[in-house]
Amino acid sequence: AEIQKFQLRKLKETVAWVYERVPFYRQKLDEKGVKPNSIKSLEDIARLSFTVKNDLRDNYPFGLCAVPLTEVVRVHASSGTTGKPITGPYTADDLNDWTDCMARNLWAAGVRPDDIAQNAYGHGLFTGGLGFHQGLSRIGCTLVPTSSGLTERQITLMKDFGATALFCTPSYALTIAERAEELKVDIRTLPLRVGVFGAEPWSTAMRLEIEERMGIKAHEAYGLTELCGPGVGFDCVAQDGLHINEDHFLAEIIDPQTYEVLPLGEKGELVFTSLQRRAMPMLRYRTKDITRLRREKCACGRTFIKMDKIFGRSDDMLIISGVNVFPSQIESLLLEIPEVEPQYRLVVRKKGYLDQLTVQVEGKKEIYEAGPEKRLEVAAKVSGHIKGNMGIGVDVEIVEAKFINRSEGKALRVVDERPKQFR
Repeated sequence: AEIQKFQLRKLKETVAWVYERVPFYRQKLDEKGVKPNSIKSLEDIARLSFTVKNDLRDNYPFGLCAVPLTEVVRVHASSGTTGKPITGPYTADDLNDWTDCMARNLWAAGVRPDDIAQNAYGHGLFTGGLGFHQGLSRIGCTLVPTSSGLTERQITLMKDFGATALFCTPSYALTIAERAEELKVDIRTLPLRVGVFGAEPWSTAMRLEIEERMGIKAHEAYGLTELCGPGVGFDCVAQDGLHINEDHFLAEIIDPQTYEVLPLGEKGELVFTSLQRRAMPMLRYRTKDITRLRREKCACGRTFIKMDKIFGRSDDMLIISGVNVFPSQIESLLLEIPEVEPQYRLVVRKKGYLDQLTVQVEGKKEIYEAGPEKRLEVAAKVSGHIKGNMGIGVDVEIVEAKFINRSEGKALRVVDERPKQFR
């Protein structure tokens, strides 16, 4: 009851804030016949329109910003299908709130001030690296900001510095574990004891694999650039669902077809409304993530509402190595390579616990007929171009003309060869 009173007060404030300051939201509210004083209960949130990712693209870069840029102290961003990023501006208060959310996340995982924290998330426009940096700083850890990549150096520093906590994507944690095995380094004998991983979906089986191969306890961080970054939801020692920081984010579950709000316990699409953000609050943002909500006291003692691990997504986006990948992004990059034709398909397979993306693209006739060495050279060029622009490693196969099936309707661009339970 206490948290819901707080949420209602903050919801009213947020609706009034965006109505006064963001033309996009004022128009949306007017179209629905809703004024800020129309919000009398939390259930009234169903009267508001949804916000979707295309709204952010259409208002790029700062059309949804509710404060002047003189009050914005930082901007993060994530990639979109058009090549333009989804922007996430922050005021100083927003950064402070985000830091609190991240500190809660890390504390729930058992991270403490005497930990030596190796932060191997990418630092930059991506929210992961600096989000974790802020939370770790708030707790007061010894912070080692290694960023992502240079895996052998990660292992060396882990050994030399005596890291006790690791932060990165779950797939990169497995990469570190695999490389350590190749180097004959047994991570399980090192001081490392806990990891907090996120930025991509990962199964309980992958968590257990990481725990086994690294000898640690693996925890989860959930978030979106559109809301603040990581720190929206987190697991705890009970590892029975993810707690949502619901004093900052009001969560709903909707039927993605009918848009009807579903009761607690039913599976559907997760929708969030910002409650305290000032630079760019979101009203009813559709995450496309499929899960369910539960309100129950956790064994850890926390009473925040819980969400189950994400079951999947309601759109066709791929997530490879923690990066959101759309076929149109790959297409635009292939069109910049003169040696290949604009005929391609993306093949998704399971490699162990990781998703592996193979780009099959037709080579120009003279390239394909020049032989295997030339094809490998062009494949490496394409792979490097994708890596340089999107930050993901993909396998590339240069195939012969007409290898890709033609279609008079929609082209089949994605072939998912993963077992059904992993799709």
